[in-house]
Amino acid sequence: MANPVAKRLKQARLAFGISQKQLGIKAGIDEFSASARINQYERETHSPKLDMVARMAKVLKVPTPYFYTADNDLAELILLAGKLPATKRKKLIQDLKKITKD
Repeated sequence: MANPVAKRLKQARLAFGISQKQLGIKAGIDEFSASARINQYERETHSPKLDMVARMAKVLKVPTPYFYTADNDLAELILLAGKLPATKRKKLIQDLKKITKD
């Protein structure tokens, strides 16, 4: 199975409406190599380390685990749960626990 980071990174970046260069700079990459590095991540030429994925996730306002799931439904759940305040997220977890017991 291919590493899902490249696909998820491109999806999140395009949804956020930011260029590769802008994302790289905001994630702490030198401005002269920012575009090339993000492009390499999106094409799977290179894989970013976890700390870089976390920085890009923060810029793109998505949970870091979103980048690591190959399952599209799970990715959507992660995005939606990540938008919830902590109290609602805990309620969602309780509801999911009830549903999965059936």
